[in-house]
This record gives sequence, C-alpha cells and structure tokens, in this order.
Amino acid sequence: MVIQHNMAATNSYRQLNTNNTSLNKNLEKLSSGFRINRAADDAAGLAISEAMRSKINGLDQAQANANDAIGLIQTEEGALTETHSMLQRMTTLATQAANGTYNTTSRDSIQKELDELGNEINRIA
Repeated sequence: MVIQHNMAATNSYRQLNTNNTSLNKNLEKLSSGFRINRAADDAAGLAISEAMRSKINGLDQAQANANDAIGLIQTEEGALTETHSMLQRMTTLATQAANGTYNTTSRDSIQKELDELGNEINRIA
C-alpha cells in the first residue's frame, strides 16, 4: 500500500481553518460590540481601555461623593436658617421683656419661650 500526499488539499484545509478562526473572531466582535474582547485581540489597547475604565469609575465615585456633600450642605443650610430665625425671635422677645410694660406673668411666659427656643437651638446643634 502506498501513502500519497495531497498538498493542495492540505493547503486548502489549513486556509479553511484560518478563515474559520478569523470569521469567529469577527463574529465575536460584531456580537459584543467591542473591538477588544480579550488580551489577544490587542494587549496594548486592552491595557489602555482598562486604565480608562478605572478612571471613569473613579470619576463616578467622585461625583457620588460630591452629591453626598451637596446634600449634607443643604441640610446644614436648613439648620442654620432655622437657628437664625430662632435667634431673631429670641432678640424680639428680649426686647419685649426689657420694655417694662409687661408684668411678671408675661415676663415668665417670655422666659419660658426663650428657654424652649434655646433648647431647640441646642437640639439642632
């Protein structure tokens, strides 16, 4: 028995496998929507894209932190506004009590309100 070698068939088979591999890579890129799916596609490009992805994640976290800080500042601003209103009311009450037209009962009521306002300011602080 003589074994014969068909070089044209072997070359055709090798070319078919090469084309199938290329087709599979292109279909993977097309279906995923990414130019780089693994390090073998473009190692340098993958490293660059991972570095960019890391920076984007860092910027997203920075934005979330900034939004948290804005919320905290808005809360503090509300507390300061409320405290300012209470201090203005306390000034008004102190002026009324010093007027001399109020009797002891009225001054006691004013003092109770001043005490309550002071307690509320301490609670806010």
